[in-house]
Amino acid sequence: MILPKVRDPRFVTIRRGGTLTDTDHRLLALWAATCAEHVLDLFESVQPRDPRPRRAIEQARAWVRGEVKMMQARAAGGHAMGAARDLHGAARHAAYAAGQAGAVAHVAAHELGAAAYAIKAARAAAPDGEGETAGRLECRWQRDRLPDPIRELVLDDQRLRNDICWSAFDC
Repeated sequence: MILPKVRDPRFVTIRRGGTLTDTDHRLLALWAATCAEHVLDLFESVQPRDPRPRRAIEQARAWVRGEVKMMQARAAGGHAMGAARDLHGAARHAAYAAGQAGAVAHVAAHELGAAAYAIKAARAAAPDGEGETAGRLECRWQRDRLPDPIRELVLDDQRLRNDICWSAFDC
């Protein structure tokens, strides 16, 4: 479970009664796609012929550019999560990260899922005993790529949802 029980209005668009602007929604989607893409090779090295996670990341970016509808990006995210089901470890987490990135077009709060699963993938891919360090490095890498307009929003979201995101954001 990566979504809170009560939706944070900061992650609900203005037209739906929240405070999130379309511009910031698109920035969240781009950042989520960047986080997922950073670990995508952990999936593709195990499943090189399965395009679903890469496609989800591409569809998230296409949604930001206005080239596809939300439903297409969300569906691609669901297919990426389907690619994860029969896997384990880093490959599974990387596919879930891509799936979460695709879902940001539908529910902006999935941005944290993409980041958390990417951190889980980095932890799982690390040599024995180095997982926590790898996770912290991935978390810092992600934070370094946060666009300024959404930086404080995401950092606060990480603080609030860290417990339900496997303490991925202890970095």
